[in-house]
Amino acid sequence: MGLPGADPPAADGGGGLPGRFFGGKSKYVRMDEVLPQEQEEDGGGGGGVLVRRRESSRRYVFACSVFASLNSVLLGYDVGVMSGCILFIQKDLHITEVQQELLVGCLSFISLIGSLAGGRTSDAVGRKWTIGLAAIVFQAGAAVMTFAPSFEVLMIGRLLAGVGIGFGVMIAPVYIAEISPAASRGSFTSFPEIFINLGILLGYISNYAFSGLPDHISWRVMLAVGILPSVSIAFALLVIPESPRWLVMQNRTDEARAVLLKVTDSEDEAKERLAEIEAAAAVTSAGKYDGKTVWQELTRPSPVIRRMLITGLGIQCFQQITGIDALVYYSPTIFRDAGITTESQLLVATVAVGFFKTAFIALAILLIDRVGRKPLLYVSTVGMTACLVVLAATLAMLAHGSVSKSAGIAVAILTVCGDVAFFSVGIGPICWVMSSEIFPLRLRSQAAALGAVMNRVTSGAVAMSFLSVCRAISVAGAFSVFAVISALSVVFVYRFVPETSGKTLEEIEVLFGCDGEAAARGEVELGDGEHLVHKG
Repeated sequence: MGLPGADPPAADGGGGLPGRFFGGKSKYVRMDEVLPQEQEEDGGGGGGVLVRRRESSRRYVFACSVFASLNSVLLGYDVGVMSGCILFIQKDLHITEVQQELLVGCLSFISLIGSLAGGRTSDAVGRKWTIGLAAIVFQAGAAVMTFAPSFEVLMIGRLLAGVGIGFGVMIAPVYIAEISPAASRGSFTSFPEIFINLGILLGYISNYAFSGLPDHISWRVMLAVGILPSVSIAFALLVIPESPRWLVMQNRTDEARAVLLKVTDSEDEAKERLAEIEAAAAVTSAGKYDGKTVWQELTRPSPVIRRMLITGLGIQCFQQITGIDALVYYSPTIFRDAGITTESQLLVATVAVGFFKTAFIALAILLIDRVGRKPLLYVSTVGMTACLVVLAATLAMLAHGSVSKSAGIAVAILTVCGDVAFFSVGIGPICWVMSSEIFPLRLRSQAAALGAVMNRVTSGAVAMSFLSVCRAISVAGAFSVFAVISALSVVFVYRFVPETSGKTLEEIEVLFGCDGEAAARGEVELGDGEHLVHKG
């Protein structure tokens, strides 16, 4: 079901993917981006009321996005704090190098259990309460880790925390995408990533702040502080509403209408969006998937769904196998290899990495809906590749003594900061944005869960193997491998990633090769029926 008065996107004429698959601006403009000339000249009071309501609804969606992203602080804090904790845990519990890798890397593998379960759980109990469940499970794990008397008990707490993080990482982007207007969906859906980076920065600061305590106390305090963000989620659950899409699927239409009145600009828009959601839910209930379950759709996908899966899972994979978690988890190890010797200097250097990461993810949120997803991905992947090449060369020259120690340390710190900055301005947040917006309504939550699983598996593989790889081929060799993989990510973005910024669901489906069949089925969803006017 198309939009009235809207021309369909032009095809490329070659029978393949649409001509705008590789980027380009939409020929439509959002009603909230420009006011028609007659409305500006009218100057009536109605326009002022509309503007005030729009500002109110955007502030409400902003607040909901912030609260829904609090679980992401937990993941970031765990990643950041463990880079310093591991130094003190090693001294206190006398763990081996293999145990270090297991302790650091197991979080990613265990979190995939939470991510997989999160898709089904959010469909059963709702998006909102899945966010709460994630916080409870993480709190239990963090408490066990804080009081762990041995490596075995520490691992039990780590496993619990990983499950909680898996729930949180999966559900936040889906929830935010379902309550956000299409024109600012990218910015709001990026919030979990900036909160991950904020958590990493707080973890680094915690490392530095508590590093002066005795070895057997310092790491426990660092881990205990991570419980605080999850406590605040109890308050968040009193504030944020349930997803209107989930409410409609549960036949709670009145509650869905009440939520839509808060997140839309007018009563008419709320009614329109509710009608779209009800139509999508009715078509799904009518069995348009020929009796297939969601996982059958995902494991034996149609050509269109297959292309969506390649894009969604591929970008999640490349986000991690380019080595970002190796830089974050093992930054003190990398800086030590570059020549920094004291623990205080190592921790200060890692704090600098955290500041760069947080600052540039904030920049990405400002640009993602204005510049577009694909241009930022190009900047990100090309920049990361260059930084990894320079870092690998610098570490190799330091190992052979062909560069002064002070110059080598400076270049190493700058290139690590540069890599995390390029990561944060592009592929870091955008992989979560695209995973939450490219899949159809019926597949959304569990396809996003599958993407989170791919992300966590690759993250865990990198984290658990990094020290062993470094020992086998040197630190410089490891980052040379990351540089090659990062170069491949540029090719992947060019070949498989479309520009989705500002596009409706119908346009996004066309980008992936849909011939309009989905539109004919009436499959539309919240935020995809955004009012459009034709330029010129």
